[in-house]
Amino acid sequence: MLKIRGCNALSGFRINKILLSLQNVDQTITGIHTEYVHFAELESELMVNEYDHLASLLHYGPLPQPPDPAWHMLLVTPRPGTISPWSSKATDIVHNCGLRQVIRVERGLVWYIQSSDQALTTTTVERIKPLIHDRMTEVVLNKLDDASILFNKARPVHHTYIDIQSAGKDALSMANSEMGLAL
Repeated sequence: MLKIRGCNALSGFRINKILLSLQNVDQTITGIHTEYVHFAELESELMVNEYDHLASLLHYGPLPQPPDPAWHMLLVTPRPGTISPWSSKATDIVHNCGLRQVIRVERGLVWYIQSSDQALTTTTVERIKPLIHDRMTEVVLNKLDDASILFNKARPVHHTYIDIQSAGKDALSMANSEMGLAL
């Protein structure tokens, strides 16, 4: 998996608004910085000129200064097993520009959070997560390398037959609990 840094992700207005929300969770939070990061699944390694071409396609704003390494990092990505609309369009563009060895491109949002206590507690991080991502469509990861799960291929499973004609509601209830159907 190839990683390419991107531009600032959120406007100053939005940063300030979210910072206030985060400070309601933990008053030691003193700053946040967000930037995009791009991940590419490759069929084969890119030549230098191909890498430069891909990087230029994914360059749509100035690269920010890297934040202090002491800041806590969280990575928000699309849910594993899904392909975001951004990914679909970006991958089409990359392919149309001749980079066929790029299987897929995906984008994440890196959150750097500064705290006057230097380290955020696990409890604080868990309370922050709902404020920086959409649980229905995104996940929060702890490291950039964890984004490799975006490109995992799930193997199809065989279908299951539920005989509700002979076993009735009990068969459906049992299938519901065994398969996690949330019926």
